[in-house]
Amino acid sequence: MTAPSTVRKVGRPRAVARPRSGLSPREEILAAAAELFTTHGYTATTTRALAERAGIRQASIYHYFDGKEDILAELLESTVRPSLEAARALSGATAEERLWELCHRDAGLLCSGPYNLGALYLLPEVRTERFAGFRRMREELKDVYGKLLAATSAGAALAPGDRALRTDLLFALIEGVILIRRDTPGELAATAVETLAAATADAALRLAGVRDRQPPAGHAGLA
Repeated sequence: MTAPSTVRKVGRPRAVARPRSGLSPREEILAAAAELFTTHGYTATTTRALAERAGIRQASIYHYFDGKEDILAELLESTVRPSLEAARALSGATAEERLWELCHRDAGLLCSGPYNLGALYLLPEVRTERFAGFRRMREELKDVYGKLLAATSAGAALAPGDRALRTDLLFALIEGVILIRRDTPGELAATAVETLAAATADAALRLAGVRDRQPPAGHAGLA
């Protein structure tokens, strides 16, 4: 992912003086929302609370977002977009290595950061039409998993229905790290993220039927 922009949009003045964070007002709103939505709940968080946490006037939120749903959609999409981008640049020599690499990156993304944004997937609001774009992105990512699985020797041997079921299970396993993070509040150490991501990728390939696999160079997965 690219580093956050430090260029501030022209907008309303701040309501509260806050130390310089290097974030733009829009990014500060997203950071405040990530914290409050995951710790206090989406429904319980008001735009006033978001503004106070971000150190801006409440009306300024609407200079950057249409409302809470718009903010939630951006946070949700931020948990999928990097994995879709990474899928276009997988470097593994074999389909098995590329599948492991995607599993590792995706699990690592869901494990990283100060807040468990993946937990927001479980909100009932996410099933509404407003979040159809996020659901399409998520389905696109699952389709990448399915194509990589089909390209492995084990996946190619499966009947189409069995392969679709195996893809669903594999995708659910990756997203299962969300529940692990729920039981481990706070930001995980980098070493813990790497260990969990690698272990999840190893388990995903076992589920896919791939065994005796060597991970891509630079990773210490299970052989």
